[in-house]
Amino acid sequence: MNRRTLLALGAALPFAGPAFAEAPKAGRLVLHEAVASDHVKPRNVGVWLPPGYEASDARYPVLYMHDGQNLFDAATANFGEWGVDEHLDRLIASGQVRAPIVVGVWNTDLRLREYLPADLIDALPADMRDEVQAIYGGPPLSEAYIRFLVEELKPLIDRTYRTLIGPADTTISGSSMGGLISLQAVMKRPDVFSAAACLSTHWPLKVDGLEDGPALQAWRERLVAAWTGVIAAGLPAAGSHRFYFDRGDETLDQFYGEFQTRIDQVFRARGYDADHFRSLVFPGAQHTEASWNSRLDVPLTFLLSPRPTQTS
Repeated sequence: MNRRTLLALGAALPFAGPAFAEAPKAGRLVLHEAVASDHVKPRNVGVWLPPGYEASDARYPVLYMHDGQNLFDAATANFGEWGVDEHLDRLIASGQVRAPIVVGVWNTDLRLREYLPADLIDALPADMRDEVQAIYGGPPLSEAYIRFLVEELKPLIDRTYRTLIGPADTTISGSSMGGLISLQAVMKRPDVFSAAACLSTHWPLKVDGLEDGPALQAWRERLVAAWTGVIAAGLPAAGSHRFYFDRGDETLDQFYGEFQTRIDQVFRARGYDADHFRSLVFPGAQHTEASWNSRLDVPLTFLLSPRPTQTS
């Protein structure tokens, strides 16, 4: 099979422009180019169909993933690919996960603002809010991005592919800032997403210009106080939704330990048990696609473990 083959589209297909199928090592990847939105800038969306999709009439759970250009194909990845198709092919074949459809939502030049949760920024003291917005290029666009996912993209995916449409079968995942927006998406729309996997979640928002000492500690305390309040108020009731977090201890991930520990305490105080909440540390792991690739089996298994499903 050629690495890049043209996929003929019917006139009724609700995505603008032509689509191409990038041939991953397993399954089939359909690239929908310049998907339009009333809420955010157009962007590419890659849809991975699991092995056996065309040969069956089954419906599949759907995993939405951010930074979609980095998930399947090294030719489109900025810093290396996650190898999502290879991981899922192996996990499906061994019966460790349910076969999903994966929707890889590409980012744009507004990535930082789209992945920056507005609820967090609103909860910050004014001076921190102004500083963070200056770093990230302006006010957060997360509300618009989540509306795009929920009100525009998900209905298109559900009309175009054989999906299981209910929240029990709809999950979301990302890394770094993508971890923040995955958490925010479940908190804002628990009626749509039942679970999030947040890898190397970028809690600090700012790391440059802060040396270890009183200034860094003061920044951490103010940010953690804001974040814990947002999460405590926004989490769905324990038992109904599931959250996975992880981190390494090198490069950017070395800054996450204190933040993640405090966030973990909030989840446990809200009654989240081991079946619904997991927070892991991977010694030696860095803030890189290679590190996320190396441990991707763990969050995928958490999100997609075999279980009875709704057929709606």
